[in-house]
Amino acid sequence: MRRSDWIPPIVWMAGILALSTDSGSSQHTGGFVLPALRFIWPSATLPLLETVHALIRKLAHLAEYAVLGSLWYRAFARRWPPKVATTLALGLSIVWAFGDEAFQTLIPSRTASLLDVGIDGAGALIACVAAMDRPRLVDIVTSALLWTAAAIGTAALVLNAVIGDGSGALWVTTSAAALAVVARWPALRS
Repeated sequence: MRRSDWIPPIVWMAGILALSTDSGSSQHTGGFVLPALRFIWPSATLPLLETVHALIRKLAHLAEYAVLGSLWYRAFARRWPPKVATTLALGLSIVWAFGDEAFQTLIPSRTASLLDVGIDGAGALIACVAAMDRPRLVDIVTSALLWTAAAIGTAALVLNAVIGDGSGALWVTTSAAALAVVARWPALRS
């Protein structure tokens, strides 16, 4: 296995860890998600918007671990058969999900949740199972998610700079997504 195969999942794991800090708390994400939802859906009540915000946060868990699972699967699939690669990728993703939630217990504004570990594991499982059947499709979806994370993160960084708000861990996560895109580029062309 080439060293370049390990870089994208490790960078992505660093991005996940950065989101586990205070700047990834619901209080901070609500600061930009709730106004965006209010703009899109002006007639919605605050409790409804808060429910949608919570749902978006859970879907983000699913997506970030789907990306992690597919990145690890891709790294392992170069050397081992699909079932072994799936087991290793899923196992590492779930271990990271537990570690991520344990880390959040150290942050006063965050709480650990076994539900989040389950959602994270489901995202990784979906990606790994899909990768066994259609590895190229998973590469395309993973790349699309990484590009989306890099683009939205960059837009949020610019917006925060314009309004004079701090970006905290967004610098790390946006950079992680951009680095993962760059690291995956040569492999996608082959």
